[in-house]
Amino acid sequence: MKERPIFPLLVSMALPMVLSMTVNALYNIVDSFFVAQISEQAMTALSLVYPVQNMINAIAIGFGVGINALLSRALGQKNAERVNQVAVNGLLLAGLSYLLVLVAGLIGIRAYMRTQTDIETIVNYGITYLNICILCSFGVFVEITFERFLQATGRTVYSMITQLTGAITNIILDPILIFGLLGFPKLGIAGAAWATVIGQCVGAVVAVMLNHFKNPEVHLRLRHIRPNGKLMGEITAISIPSIIMSCISSLTCFVMNMILIAYSSTAVAVFGVYFKLQSFVFMPVFGLNNGMVPIIAYNYGAQKPERIHKTIRLGMVYAVAIMVVGLLVFQLIPKELLLMFDASDAMLEIGAPALRIMSLAFIFAGIGIVSGSACQAFGYSVYSMLISIARQIVVLIPAAYLLSLTGVLRSIWFAFPIAEIFSLILSLFFLRTTLKKTGMALPKAK
Repeated sequence: MKERPIFPLLVSMALPMVLSMTVNALYNIVDSFFVAQISEQAMTALSLVYPVQNMINAIAIGFGVGINALLSRALGQKNAERVNQVAVNGLLLAGLSYLLVLVAGLIGIRAYMRTQTDIETIVNYGITYLNICILCSFGVFVEITFERFLQATGRTVYSMITQLTGAITNIILDPILIFGLLGFPKLGIAGAAWATVIGQCVGAVVAVMLNHFKNPEVHLRLRHIRPNGKLMGEITAISIPSIIMSCISSLTCFVMNMILIAYSSTAVAVFGVYFKLQSFVFMPVFGLNNGMVPIIAYNYGAQKPERIHKTIRLGMVYAVAIMVVGLLVFQLIPKELLLMFDASDAMLEIGAPALRIMSLAFIFAGIGIVSGSACQAFGYSVYSMLISIARQIVVLIPAAYLLSLTGVLRSIWFAFPIAEIFSLILSLFFLRTTLKKTGMALPKAK
């Protein structure tokens, strides 16, 4: 982290995360594909429960961001005692988060489903699925927490193994448990839920074992389990903005659907397809960020501004390269992408220009994402939160609404590149501010 050349270090740290995030993006589509074969109502139920699943993951990942940043900084400072304190208190926060999700979830599941539909079959599908996912959500909290321990110490290959094991287990079990293959009972929508939580628990077991045998910098001992309110507060302060950002994303999808449904349900379907497809472009960039954050945090602790700046610059170059590839694919073969989802003629007519217009946002998004993650690595997660709020709540939704007043559906899609341009400007401003505040800004050349 401190001496290895930045280029090979960033590649070694980021590549495993890029691969694992890409597999997770593939899982989202595969899971939807199998559930859709049960019935359209089952697929509808899965869509309705997505915000709850996203909330659980947001909490786990959000606290993981805080743990990762503080753990990497303590490692850079060579403070072994603080490393273990951060790890233990991070694990305690994960446990408390699970209990909160369990109580709130089990109490509110039925009311949540009833607020969205009164079709009994869909309500029952959703309750069945969520009961299993919430009850066994300890798997995702343990898995993500121990993954962050591995990432913070530079062992991203092991973190990749953890994620791949969980995702592949999930993909394999989906058809087996849903349709009752290989002698297993046919569980339907419950089978999809069990496949999900089993995959998470398998990933959690692998993550714990890899930390125990392959991660000597982080030692978890029973005598270390002493809650530290101040440290928990530091982790939470870094984590909350990440959690809020994920919640904002869910809110944005909901409002966009409300705007588009005024035109047609096909427009909503196109937006849904775009979200699934664009995950293949954005997930590798998020994987790159996961590899970049511990390098920045470590060298911040070690007071190495030159290495920090080189890491950020390389991160931006890689992110832009990924985004350009995604842009070219969306521009050149939008119809072929839509046909993967059995698109109708009407969907192709609306979707092809929509994909081309919305993907223009890719040009600006890469640098903005890297800048926001760099702020998080320094502990200024609030800047990332403000960038996300500004992009989605302040710019994207109002722009989409105002453009919808033209009565031309195609105009609405331009809200996405408009929002990303604004986000790019704001993210660069906050990155510069963060570097100055932390003393990591390089002196101006004479």
